[in-house]
Amino acid sequence: MPASSPLPLPLLKRIPPGLWTALVWVVAAVQPIVEYVLMPPRHEYSLSYPRDGLDSLTAQALLGLAFLVVLTGSALLRRQTAVAYGLVIVGTVISSVAWRQDEVLPLQFLGVDVGLCYVAATRPRRTAIIATAGALGVLAGFLVLRWAAGGESGTASEPFVALTVIIAWLIGNSVHQARAHTAELHARAAAQAITAERLRIAREMHDTVAHSIGIIALQAGAAARVVETQPAKAREAMITVEQVGRETLAGLRRMLGALRQADQEQEPPTRDQGPTSHDQGHAQAPLRPSVGLADLERLAATTTAAGVRVEVWWQGKRRPLPVDIDLAAFRIVQEAVTNVVRHAAVDRCQVKVVYREDELVVEVVDQGKGNGTNTTNPHTGFGLVGMRERIALLDGRFSAGPRSEGGFRVAARLPVPTAAGAEPAAKAGTR
Repeated sequence: MPASSPLPLPLLKRIPPGLWTALVWVVAAVQPIVEYVLMPPRHEYSLSYPRDGLDSLTAQALLGLAFLVVLTGSALLRRQTAVAYGLVIVGTVISSVAWRQDEVLPLQFLGVDVGLCYVAATRPRRTAIIATAGALGVLAGFLVLRWAAGGESGTASEPFVALTVIIAWLIGNSVHQARAHTAELHARAAAQAITAERLRIAREMHDTVAHSIGIIALQAGAAARVVETQPAKAREAMITVEQVGRETLAGLRRMLGALRQADQEQEPPTRDQGPTSHDQGHAQAPLRPSVGLADLERLAATTTAAGVRVEVWWQGKRRPLPVDIDLAAFRIVQEAVTNVVRHAAVDRCQVKVVYREDELVVEVVDQGKGNGTNTTNPHTGFGLVGMRERIALLDGRFSAGPRSEGGFRVAARLPVPTAAGAEPAAKAGTR
């Protein structure tokens, strides 16, 4: 199915900035020609645009040169912004000279303001400040020359035009800051997504590998102790080690295949570079976890074979659960049982799974002496932290601690959407 095309930009945003600059400048330049030169004479007249201002060939050539310079600058505004902006200012000055004016033409300078707004919005602040200073310097130059020639009378237009220059810079600078803030937010969101994904992978690696390696270590130790006196049991233990090792390896391959496929989706192959056979082998790797409460009996059997009997109790009507809740519940049980095997020094524990109308309750209880942490090196135990994070991500409640009657208890309550699992499942049983 082809990917959906992005939404088109609004019309105003699709127009290039150079075209806006040229459009504003040309309209401002053509308007006095039409009004004061081409139209029939009227009682109104303009000191800035006298009717005979363009009678000479020199004035007409200068005005044509001004159009050429400004249109060239507008065309180059996106690629060579500094040079293009300078050309717009030069063209504006030439236009004033063509009309034989000793002051800047306010309407013509609106094109300069549009160009300055683009410079301030897209270029570093230093470049925008230099561009603003250039425009203000041109205005100051007109004012100083007129004062030096003794022709200053009435109210000067340069201060008002300078105000429009400042406003254009403020608008462009605001756009620049908004874009920078948006880019920062996007970068921060991407960093948070990467961190969250790393934590998820770390939890999966811990839950999968730690449990399996613990079982392998126990079975290998048991086999080493009875290899000479009870070779049959040693063989059975080593078969369990092989099975658990293969399952762990398969889980790691699924996880790595999912990560590899995610990388391939982010960086699609080129047209002339097809996927290799190795990549095709991982293309069907499942992205969703393949374990859940349905694997609880198998987990109990494996742990029982390792020397710790796991009694699983089911209450309520078993039904399909959302994938994230199903996975979280299984990982909670898996990690709690692993802690029992490692630290509780008991030969049995109980697992209770309760299906309620709006929540799932998981509880693991033992009668051992463990306190939920690694007594050998308490700073390396991440099991309870990982369980707590899983439950918090699903808006559930988690508790773990010693019981007053002895032993340790791990309990989790996971909210279940009422629409999840409408299909009936097998009735609960006990083991």
